[in-house]
Amino acid sequence: MGSLFDVAVQFFEDDDWNFMEVSPGAVLKMAVSGDSGDFDCYAIANEESQIFEFISKAPVKVPEDKRLLIAEFLTRANCGLRIGKFEMDFEDGEIRYQTGIDVEGDRLTPTLIDNLVHVNIFMIDAYLPAIFKVIYGGLSPEKALKEIEENE
Repeated sequence: MGSLFDVAVQFFEDDDWNFMEVSPGAVLKMAVSGDSGDFDCYAIANEESQIFEFISKAPVKVPEDKRLLIAEFLTRANCGLRIGKFEMDFEDGEIRYQTGIDVEGDRLTPTLIDNLVHVNIFMIDAYLPAIFKVIYGGLSPEKALKEIEENE
């Protein structure tokens, strides 16, 4: 097989995704419409470290006065997740869901990409309503997470 980037491009082409190359030979960007909103996603191929990542960015930046509450929510949400993680940039309030795999000594396959991409999109889409409720609805992080767990 080819480079990580070539494998990723082939996967997204074969799966009929609309995407654009934003960093030559390294990063693809695509827009996704989920049940809870629209968000941008990035497929990142780091050839040097042999790591492939998929990152989804929430469609809202957390206001400064809500960042500690969202940090608590994301920490609670991350506890127990088996694949991927939520993260927030405290400087600008950007929320991301990140999945990745280190394939050093092996190879990246379309199946691995498919697994990372779909769990990533499912997770950010599933958790966005709770994130919005904490930011805009005054719901506590604990109660927002409990609502998600009850709907699983």
